[in-house]
Amino acid sequence: MHAADLRLVFWETTAACNLACKHCRRLELDATRDELTTAEAKGMIDGIAAVGKPILVFSGGEPLMRPDLWELLAHAKAAGLTLALATNGTKVDDEIAGRIAAAGVARVSISLDGADAATHDDFRGQVGSFDAALAGQARLHARGVGTQVNCTVAHHNRDQLPALRERCIAIGAEALHLFVVVPVGCGVELTDDMRLSADEVETTLTWLADQADDPRLFVKATCAPQFARIARQKGKLPALRGHAHGNKAGVNATTRGCLAGSAVCFVSAKGEVFPCGYLPVECGHLRKQAFPEIWRDSLVFEKLRDPDELGGTCGDCSFSSTCGGCRARAYALTGDFLAEEPDCAYPGDRRSPPGKSN
Repeated sequence: MHAADLRLVFWETTAACNLACKHCRRLELDATRDELTTAEAKGMIDGIAAVGKPILVFSGGEPLMRPDLWELLAHAKAAGLTLALATNGTKVDDEIAGRIAAAGVARVSISLDGADAATHDDFRGQVGSFDAALAGQARLHARGVGTQVNCTVAHHNRDQLPALRERCIAIGAEALHLFVVVPVGCGVELTDDMRLSADEVETTLTWLADQADDPRLFVKATCAPQFARIARQKGKLPALRGHAHGNKAGVNATTRGCLAGSAVCFVSAKGEVFPCGYLPVECGHLRKQAFPEIWRDSLVFEKLRDPDELGGTCGDCSFSSTCGGCRARAYALTGDFLAEEPDCAYPGDRRSPPGKSN
């Protein structure tokens, strides 16, 4: 896999946040120490732009709590990167919505972890956060900024997904992304009876794939690479590749399952580079190496780019190149990021000989 294939970079602009969500991957209470300076962040952006022109997602924590956010958005825009912003939405007042629109952000994701306030607020740890997130989304939508809804799926909200989907359509969201919990950070504190079983993940993702042909709302799954396999089995990949939805700025696309280290990477607030935000295996550090060098030369990335490195059922599965299994979940539950996906219900089957397409 060549450096030019880089498609998405998630940058944890700051670990600071105004919420205390049950599933958060952060553990440190004083997590904002030693974050990248403005100059270092600009250097990172320049390094990313030297590799290609991926989507740069300004994430967190809560990115709106970083004072130099607007300066860095402008720098990334000037570097030719597509801008995206991941926020909990509670801080998006009229002024902030206007500044986001003026910055040229192509897509803003806002999390709704339930179809009603009681469910969302309990999971997010703040009463009123549901209504505040909806208000923030409405302000962005009114200014023509594309929005998507992110939802972390567990037992507390699984039955609310159809209602949440209808709400997304009603508020004018462009996409709904479902996140299956990876037990890292605070997520390890979620009890087993909250996490979906492998069979429940399969059922949920099958339901999601069945919604793919509706042009009103693009759907996608994250930390659930089985979705690509299910979509292929059901003949839904053309719709999920954006053909039925208009692939606006490249933000609507489903190519394959786990992209960690092959087309996606994550940069922490302190400059550590990881395959994704849920796989804490360091591949390099921006205070020691330039981004292009890390992306090109990391041995971890090299292994993640080769389906032949996968073990267990994933290694034998005919969908290894389509799905790949969640490398973060494999690492969290087995200690080996190349092990088989623990939450996959597909029994696997012998894959095609090398050189043949699956």
